[in-house]
Amino acid sequence: MRLIVFDMDGTLIDSGAHIGRTTMAAFIAEGLTPPSDEASREIIGLSLENALMHLSGLRGPALDRLATAYRRLYHQSIADQGTEPLFAGMGAVLDTLHNEPETLLGIATGKGMRGVDRILALHRLETYFTSTQTPDTNPSKPDPGMLLSAMDETGVGPDRTVMIGDTSFDMQMARNAGCFALGVGWGYHRPGILRATGAHAIVEDVPDLIAAINALVKTDA
Repeated sequence: MRLIVFDMDGTLIDSGAHIGRTTMAAFIAEGLTPPSDEASREIIGLSLENALMHLSGLRGPALDRLATAYRRLYHQSIADQGTEPLFAGMGAVLDTLHNEPETLLGIATGKGMRGVDRILALHRLETYFTSTQTPDTNPSKPDPGMLLSAMDETGVGPDRTVMIGDTSFDMQMARNAGCFALGVGWGYHRPGILRATGAHAIVEDVPDLIAAINALVKTDA
């Protein structure tokens, strides 16, 4: 067996604009100067509290209030404006991998479980992922905890596990867990950053994902 673990925001789904708008609105709601769009994108992938702490410098109750405002505005905007789409071609990639009996799929994301469940239901992917790891039960990236939990849950070792993500946090997490790190070029951190933080390979186009995965961990090993 092999385990293929996907990040969510910026890897599976195109949510950067939505996250940026919500971050700006939350800062304004709390009377704070909002960060730039670039700064907001740079922290996508961390758990919410860690991301907002990096952007605001806040701690304690003030950080809690900012996180509460973010969650309220995020779910309000989802109800008002619709959904985050899968990147073009990602559905076909997931279908192919899901139908391989020797391949298990996982998720390791900075989203909370509530958000993950919503996205999976939205795209009818509820049965695709054997392991779903979030900051609800693990440390934030780049700590290896999410991948260690996924490997423990599935019984697959690090030499048969690939982490796919768009940020340096994903690459560092994979390296910290002893897994393969596969970067994608359509997300929120530039390919040069992904290489510098440990990517074994980088894919620029979604349809090329499966070949890149197979180059790292073959299905017939």
